[in-house]
Amino acid sequence: MKKPKLVGVLVLVGCLVTYLMVVKHHYTTLKPDTHRLPPYRPPALMNHSFRYGIMFDAGSTGTRVHIFKFQMGHDEAPKLVQETFRAIKPGLSAYADDPDQVRSLFLVSPFLSREDSVSIMDGTDEGISAWITVNFLTGGLHSANSNTVGVLDLGGGSTQITFSPQDEKTIQVSPVDYIRSFQMFNSTHTVYTHSYLGLGLMSARLAVLGGVHVPSPEGSTELISPCLAPGYSGSWEHADVVYTVKGQKEGQSAYEACRSRVQKVLHGEVLKVPEAAAGEFYAFSFYYDRAVDLGVIDEKEGGSIKVDDYISAAKRVCGRLSVTPPQSPFFCLDLVYISVLLQDLGFPGNKQFKLVRTIDQVETSWALGATFHYIDSLKS
Repeated sequence: MKKPKLVGVLVLVGCLVTYLMVVKHHYTTLKPDTHRLPPYRPPALMNHSFRYGIMFDAGSTGTRVHIFKFQMGHDEAPKLVQETFRAIKPGLSAYADDPDQVRSLFLVSPFLSREDSVSIMDGTDEGISAWITVNFLTGGLHSANSNTVGVLDLGGGSTQITFSPQDEKTIQVSPVDYIRSFQMFNSTHTVYTHSYLGLGLMSARLAVLGGVHVPSPEGSTELISPCLAPGYSGSWEHADVVYTVKGQKEGQSAYEACRSRVQKVLHGEVLKVPEAAAGEFYAFSFYYDRAVDLGVIDEKEGGSIKVDDYISAAKRVCGRLSVTPPQSPFFCLDLVYISVLLQDLGFPGNKQFKLVRTIDQVETSWALGATFHYIDSLKS
């Protein structure tokens, strides 16, 4: 068995590199000229400066680079003028045996890079940064009186929930480390946020299938589950381990049997938040991908989906396993897991979520929010 060379699935190195470039416009004193007009200067750009933030999202399989250009004003939130995005491979895992080669690149970088510019981002910080991104793009952070939205993210190794509680009871009864306050754009924001490590979709698959996170060398890697089609046999790789996965013989309803297995995995693992049911939420990652697979939303444009849509789809897909196996052997399991997870978090069946990958052509990832957070820290 190979040992993972990097710790965690979400090895997100937020290289928060902020390079300040101030562009000032000055009027020059010219003698009147009856033949030539003075050069035109757009009023919107006068007396404003531009600030650039460069964020490297360095993951295990690839590196994504975001270059943000902001127009800065006085005592107001920055305006995002442009985002440039590039993605390259390989990722950090390719340099596991030579980390100094990675760090040395930033020592010779012409950009402002402090000691804290390179770090491993934990799930909670990722959730807060994604919340900042979405609420900046939707206008929720532009004034103290603006309404904010919550965000749900379902990754491979962890899942996050973040929203701004309006009910004081939520703050009082929640675990202390679930409530975070921070400064952003001259305002203090308090959010409920938590990252459930091990409850991302890929990690959940392993648990639901009956596997363990670190199997012993002599241990069996064969997994049998009612969430797979009867008679199905195939291989699945997770965390450098290749498992043989098989479906059980027909018997109990596949949906009911799979849901029972998922409920056991999630029992006591997720904290229900009653207030979240009333708020507006955006959902990303595997919430989005599985909705695309169902044909509920357009792959590029996104759309909306209800918890009941996931539940109905899970019943339909799981109910046809023995007749028409789905293209992905894990489709039934994934849909059941998503529907149970959302209900355990406190969302009723009629709760609707917005599913988007971009807002105003800007990616709804944590990168923009983390850049804002870093720029704001420079002021102090």
